Amino acid sequence: MLGVRNPALPASLRRTNQRTVISLLLRLGSASRADLAKAAGISQPTAGKITTELLRLGIVKELSFSDTENEIGTGSPRLGRPGQMLQLEDQHPRFIAVELGVTETRVSALPVAIKLQDEWDCTFATPSSPEAWLAKMRAAASKLANSHLWGVLVSVPGIVDEPAGRVLFSPNLHWLEKLDLTGSLEKVWKLPVLLVQEIRVLAAGNLTANPGGNDFFLADFGQGVGGAIVLDGKLYTNPMPLSGEFGHSPVAGNRRLCGCGACGCLETLVSERGLLESYQASRASGVEGWQALVQHVLANGVEPWLSETLSATAKVIAGALNVMGVHRVIITGLLTELPGAVEHLASEIQTGALWARFGQVTCESAPRRRTAGLVAVGIDRLVLPADQEKGLILKEAS
Repeated sequence: MLGVRNPALPASLRRTNQRTVISLLLRLGSASRADLAKAAGISQPTAGKITTELLRLGIVKELSFSDTENEIGTGSPRLGRPGQMLQLEDQHPRFIAVELGVTETRVSALPVAIKLQDEWDCTFATPSSPEAWLAKMRAAASKLANSHLWGVLVSVPGIVDEPAGRVLFSPNLHWLEKLDLTGSLEKVWKLPVLLVQEIRVLAAGNLTANPGGNDFFLADFGQGVGGAIVLDGKLYTNPMPLSGEFGHSPVAGNRRLCGCGACGCLETLVSERGLLESYQASRASGVEGWQALVQHVLANGVEPWLSETLSATAKVIAGALNVMGVHRVIITGLLTELPGAVEHLASEIQTGALWARFGQVTCESAPRRRTAGLVAVGIDRLVLPADQEKGLILKEAS
């Protein structure tokens, strides 16, 4: 949805214009029909038809005059009669967002208007069995709004066949591989369910926050390690349900066993567990937690054990950049909490990225924007999918 750049065929022009209007409102916050027509490069009558349809469906709302005054603030007033201002609907929940994490599951009811800072209504420790997890989900469903919802959006770790709604492989939550997750959640919520690979969700959230930014490779570090690529303003997708699993690249000399069944995966070094193991080994002391590690790095800087791990990580990322032709890296997750880690990683990436010899390769940290990514995917695939026969707009219009 965000950053639509490809020319549209006549059959999909209406859908493309609808996506463009929603993207503009995500970026601008509020705008008049004339503003949207100008920014989208479409005629005012076309913009009027699109916004009327989006208003009818509850995707967009009109602001009252007092709301418009608050939006404009105390700046210079507009000359002439002001146009009716529009913004994405922010009062009524339309999606149930679920983060199915290795250690924690979070659930929230969200409107179309996306907040860039994650907010969750319900949080619980992820159980070790599907039966216990589904029981927790049923309890969450009884507490959240369940009317006028459009679908359930689930951020899932591992290798996910998104079109089929299946988890093929989850190294850190193997019970997901045996569970009909989509079918089970459809029974809980009585709604359509979309599964989205968790790192792709984070990339979609970053794209939502910066729709005009350059293409990028997003790398996230937590209980696991993964990446996703944005090309031409859209999430990169290939026919295989496998992408961004750079955490399972082998590192020479690494003998640690990985949850995927292999030996020496990068994830065993630079995940939370891997970093803690290396930190504790370097100190020859008892078990200490993540905050102790953060304070240690703050006091001692990037020591050899951490430098070696970051160097191995940078080599894998640089290889991905060289293949995909991307020169911007976004780092999210636990590495952003370690003082100096992202800067050290950026320096190492510069060494390995071929484009650094001709131009600039950037590496920056960013917060996780999971709910924003889930809602963006929900709008793309439930509300305005490429296959217009499956969209809510067509269903509501019939």
